[in-house]
Amino acid sequence: MDIILLIIVFGLIIAAQAPPLIKKKMWRELAAFSVLMLIGMFYSFGLALNLPLPNPAKAVEAVFAPLTRLIQKAFI
Repeated sequence: MDIILLIIVFGLIIAAQAPPLIKKKMWRELAAFSVLMLIGMFYSFGLALNLPLPNPAKAVEAVFAPLTRLIQKAFI
């Protein structure tokens, strides 16, 4: 039931957002929308199916931790 509901919700979002982007020939925006929508869909379906998923916060932390250390060293 969860999967069907997710398909309906994502279908409605795509139906509402994609046609205006195509009509206005906003190809870069459509590409960005598609990538973000696919990421959201895969993650949502993974959660609905109880699959082990990576924590996005850990990826953000790994990217910004060196920058944080650099700033701390500069000001402390």
